[in-house]
Amino acid sequence: MARTLTPSAENRLLAWLLPLLLPIVLLALWLPLPALDAELRVNPPHFWLVGAAGLLALAIGMLMSEAARTRKDARVFLISLSFLCNAGFILLHALATPNVMVQSRNVGFIIAAPVGMVLGSLFALLSTLELDAPRAAGVMQRSVLLRSALLGFLVIFSILALLQQPPFTFIPDPEQIDTPPLFCLVGQTPLPAFQIPATLALVIAAGLYGLTARRYVQLYRREPSLVLLGLIAAFAILALTTLNLGLGRTWRLTWWQWHVLVLMAFGLMAYSVYLQYRKEGSRKLLFDSVYLEETIRKIRLEYTGALDTLVAALQRRAEQSDAEVETGATVGQQIAEQFNLSDGQVRVLEQAAEALAHERDQIRRLGALVAVGQETSVILDEQTLLQRTLDLTAEAFRRDRLRIGTVQNGVVVFPDGLEASPAALKAYRRVLETGKPRGSDTHLLLPLLVKGHVAGLLEASRLRGGFAERDRYLLMSLASQLSTALENARLYHQIDALFRQYMPASVATRLLADPSQAQLGGAVHEISVMFGDLRGFTSLSERLSPPELVALLNRYYGAAASAVLAEGGTIDKFMGDAMMALFNAPSRQPDHALRACRAALAMQAAVAPIAAEAGDLPRFGIGVNTGEALVGNIGSETIRNFTAIGDTVNLASRLQTRAGQGQVLISATTYAQLRQLAVVEPLGQLQVKGKAELVEAYLLRDLKEG
Repeated sequence: MARTLTPSAENRLLAWLLPLLLPIVLLALWLPLPALDAELRVNPPHFWLVGAAGLLALAIGMLMSEAARTRKDARVFLISLSFLCNAGFILLHALATPNVMVQSRNVGFIIAAPVGMVLGSLFALLSTLELDAPRAAGVMQRSVLLRSALLGFLVIFSILALLQQPPFTFIPDPEQIDTPPLFCLVGQTPLPAFQIPATLALVIAAGLYGLTARRYVQLYRREPSLVLLGLIAAFAILALTTLNLGLGRTWRLTWWQWHVLVLMAFGLMAYSVYLQYRKEGSRKLLFDSVYLEETIRKIRLEYTGALDTLVAALQRRAEQSDAEVETGATVGQQIAEQFNLSDGQVRVLEQAAEALAHERDQIRRLGALVAVGQETSVILDEQTLLQRTLDLTAEAFRRDRLRIGTVQNGVVVFPDGLEASPAALKAYRRVLETGKPRGSDTHLLLPLLVKGHVAGLLEASRLRGGFAERDRYLLMSLASQLSTALENARLYHQIDALFRQYMPASVATRLLADPSQAQLGGAVHEISVMFGDLRGFTSLSERLSPPELVALLNRYYGAAASAVLAEGGTIDKFMGDAMMALFNAPSRQPDHALRACRAALAMQAAVAPIAAEAGDLPRFGIGVNTGEALVGNIGSETIRNFTAIGDTVNLASRLQTRAGQGQVLISATTYAQLRQLAVVEPLGQLQVKGKAELVEAYLLRDLKEG
């Protein structure tokens, strides 16, 4: 996609094309005023002038041919064929100069240059095509054949033309030769029949050169370069040169002009190549802006690979001893040979590789810091958190030896258990006392602060070399992240433990994960509700002191809570000597009725030894009911409770009041969900408080294995 040229690039392009104005002006004067088109017959200067142009074209063509072979680029190869074609036939024109190397006028002198120009225009236009990989590869596979065919044609043409062999035995009349073909075509003088095909060919060739120059202007807009500038100027001048071939009269000023133009075309191209070489310092980089997109992509991959190799060598050199690793300089020399780079370019490349190596190290370390930061949201104990941190930072900080210790009883303890030297212990104590980092060029001690107090220590030792300023800041950032992670871990576990003491564990977990679930309100779900009450506890409380009563109650509830939690139940609340538990809330449990009944029987079994310690200690009377209830947060904006509300809950409570010591009463809806497993005794229709209708109930004695 073309882009707008910068002012400097556009001015440079105009400056290189400006020389075309003079020959155009001269032709505009000479053609309508033939008297000004004076004759100038000087044979040796013609030989040297044309020979110089041909040699320049030959040198450029050979240079581009070698570049095309090295890079396997079809575009540069086709351009080289255009230049070589022009070079061969221009040199033939020079060799055929009368009375210099040959003693007579010959056909080679007359038609060599036009033939070379026409053939060269075809290769020039073909070079502008953006060939895909298969077609470009096909051209390069036939490169030797194409060069050989061009050379063979040139040799045969030269021999036949110089020796006046058929079909070059006819030499046109001098008067016809001196008549400008294009001028005759548009004027009154009839055009000789033998010149009609040549004239048309020259007109077409001029158009092809002009189209080629235009297309390379588009490429120049995308990637301005001196070589592209030279190509544009050369092909634009060749377009004018080809027209001048048809307009000029032999040995006249119009004829001499095209010789000057062709020397200018290849001279500008040679000059642009020279400037590009001075800029790049290497022949291999001359035509990078001309290559096909596929070739450029391959070159970039090569450069990337070379740079990566150099970066890897520099990183290895930084991490290991000189005897263990190939130095970056050695790799740089190999890259210099591979890409034909100068010493200055290699130094620049090494500096770039070193900067890239540092940048990649920084990216890895920053990534490790991000990963450590993410650990602050993970529920881990301190030791696991610190070990995870070391694992995450091991690769990013592989040049360093990192250790993380925690403060226990005023002493820094490291998990590896390595004994510290007296000097190290003194440094540790100093950091604990001041809360500030300490260290040298190769050793750092960074405190981990929790609420302003030193809770741990990050120790970093550089195995090779010293810490750069950026390394110190990164390690300080790591210590800051660790401090945050450690503080969050401790805070989370404190909150988690506190929550679990005042609400069901499942509710606490959900609230910590998603605090929005603490909003007032709820949803209707089918649940199983279990109520348990200690029978005779009121009379027992009259005989025991409050501390003794609380201690006994805690023993009962400890056994009961374990039985409920073992079945995945949620303990809703303790109410004096009674407790309420929910199943299928908040976590979904398809077999919630079975779980509730198993928990009820397990409660009775768990408190039996406690009650057996004295003959008259109470036991639980338990009621279980299954049905729909509103489950959610009930209360006010200042205080709330996770619970269940509805007739299902009320009926479970009423069944509990009808249960005797050690009994478990279940409703018909609960029994319906475990009919095949429950061993029950039907109690018939019971009248319970708050219910106008009788309620069917069952005494649960046991559960079969399901």
